[in-house]
Amino acid sequence: MNSSERPPAPRSRPVDELITSLCATVPDYPKPGIIFKDLTPVFADGPAFRAVVDALVEPFKGQFDAVAGVEARGFLLAAAAAYATGTGVVTVRKAGKLPREVYSEDYALEYGTSTLELHKTDLARGSRVLILDDVLATGGTLGAAARLFERCGVHVSGVGVVMELGELRGRSALAGHRVRSLLRL
Repeated sequence: MNSSERPPAPRSRPVDELITSLCATVPDYPKPGIIFKDLTPVFADGPAFRAVVDALVEPFKGQFDAVAGVEARGFLLAAAAAYATGTGVVTVRKAGKLPREVYSEDYALEYGTSTLELHKTDLARGSRVLILDDVLATGGTLGAAARLFERCGVHVSGVGVVMELGELRGRSALAGHRVRSLLRL
């Protein structure tokens, strides 16, 4: 059975309810005043993880050649999605982690600043990528990832996230891109 013939993940509840029921809330992490939504328990539950991955890729089926994961939890999603769809996987890393020539992009987080990097030649110009990450907050991280692929001449087919923190208005940083979030808070 190839990846396009896999049976759908068993779902006794909608995916947003699975996420809500399994997600852990950690106050004051990584800084006081931040309420961190830890999706690790969702990823640790096999049926829930499968339902999440299937729900993220479904609206983009046939529209991407590779899946990109943003460091670090996005790697889990991207690897699973690439395997499930028979496509390649690419990593968008924090500065200094990639050994070959890279593009770099600085961005703001809700609690600081950082830099992402992408190998210049991981995907051929004109290819299509689906970018996945766990949470869309301010949009800084995912916006930077999209700009990196655009600089490489790669078309961003869409952005998928497990959870979106709507009050932080991260979608505005992704204007012009299709965004799929499974749970909006």
